[in-house]
Amino acid sequence: MRTSKNILLITTVLASVPLQAQTITRDNGAPVGDNQNSITAGANGPVLLQDVQLIQKLQRFARERIPERVVHARGTGAHGEFVATADFSELTSSVPFAEKGKKTPVFVRFSTVIHSKGSPETLRDPRGFATKFYTEQGNWDLVGNNLPVFFIRDSIKFPDMVHALKPSPITNIQDPNRFFDFFSLQPSATNMLTWVYSNLGTPASYRTMDGFGVHAYKWINKQGDVNYVKFQWKSQQGVKSLRPNEVAEIQGKDFNHLTNDLYTEIKAGNYPKWDLYVKVLSPEQMSKLQYNGLDATKSWLNIPDKKVGTMTLNRVPDNFFLETEQAAFAPSNLIPGIEPSEDRLLQGRLFAYADTQMHRVGVNQFQLPINRPLAQVNNYNQDGFSNNANHDSNINYEPSNNIKLSQDPQYKNVETKLSGVTQQKAIANPRDFYQAGVFYRSLSEQDKTDLIHNLSGDLNKVNNEAIKIKMVSYFYLADENYGMRLAKATHVPLEKIMKNSK
Repeated sequence: MRTSKNILLITTVLASVPLQAQTITRDNGAPVGDNQNSITAGANGPVLLQDVQLIQKLQRFARERIPERVVHARGTGAHGEFVATADFSELTSSVPFAEKGKKTPVFVRFSTVIHSKGSPETLRDPRGFATKFYTEQGNWDLVGNNLPVFFIRDSIKFPDMVHALKPSPITNIQDPNRFFDFFSLQPSATNMLTWVYSNLGTPASYRTMDGFGVHAYKWINKQGDVNYVKFQWKSQQGVKSLRPNEVAEIQGKDFNHLTNDLYTEIKAGNYPKWDLYVKVLSPEQMSKLQYNGLDATKSWLNIPDKKVGTMTLNRVPDNFFLETEQAAFAPSNLIPGIEPSEDRLLQGRLFAYADTQMHRVGVNQFQLPINRPLAQVNNYNQDGFSNNANHDSNINYEPSNNIKLSQDPQYKNVETKLSGVTQQKAIANPRDFYQAGVFYRSLSEQDKTDLIHNLSGDLNKVNNEAIKIKMVSYFYLADENYGMRLAKATHVPLEKIMKNSK
């Protein structure tokens, strides 16, 4: 029988043994040649379904929790409507933007990303901002966050990122030693870490935070013209966040402060509003950016945006489980006029989110009232768990001479030119640190001080000095003042940061 002393002795011995390199394999034992990059059709082409390592990682990751969501478990929802500002049919054929004053019902689910279902809403985290548009063309889900960028740019790293941020599988405690170990080898996260460790990582209210689609999407008009777009919800209530001293104060009084605030204000008739803006770039303009415009770790800097509509939330759910908990969002829920871009993180999410919801809620999730489209559903998908549709036809295949149900060529996806060969490589021109510096320099002096306080608080829990040095050097590469202040707050000698930043 192993005693605690035996375990300590074994642990000490193992720690002294040099790490032996072992090849990563898939579940069938086959070795993996690249666990960092998805297989794409050319440098900026879409991700290929033949990438079995990517698919397996996402499938296994999506099935780790039952029934709680793996990510975005802690959520709050509300109903409302979206009203278009003008006719934008010259840019997109999608119906929510087809005419001025066009009204579309919506359901929004706000959430934390990493923390569990019963966790305090005061914890530092990106906040999910998912909007379901119930249109005549079907449901469109704009699934984003309250921050404009993300930690990673390739979905093959998504399970690894979440595992690092989630509690330890041994202690069940979230540990900065684990996630900074991961991020020290992912310099692409420098920008997002700067955002999430700013006070924006602890919003004062769901009503007082913006929302971002994060990814680039394609808008296509009826003529087949293609433009890339990025979406942003701008709060009419303004953006308000909690400072470090306010987080502890509010958590002690009300760790449900975000839900309570949203419910209280809506019930009082103080309906929160957000204006939806889009940034628009032609493919030619995208190609001239000084960074990869399809990189989810980047914002589109200095690109003008235009207001396309306003959303008002005016009703809380009658039943949390039936609506908020069973609401199933997925970026693959698209409608004509809106298509995914070649963004590698988005490409993986197209599969992973829909697959997760199918696992969590079931194959007949669209029969649930909260997910049921306004548009009539015509297909042969049937049976499976929780099916309550009445299929009375002997025909469950297509084509058939007995039923006139066929495709409509006007809704075919736009053709995209491809070049190069299938590849498994990192993107060109990553510029991992540049935008983190831009964001840091845009902050007020008080917000900079709070950022250093928040970030150094977790970095000072890191036991491995080399990891701490590498992380601080990343922020130094983003901005020298940023790095120097962080080095002082983490007691890291500046000469080590300078040496590591060459």
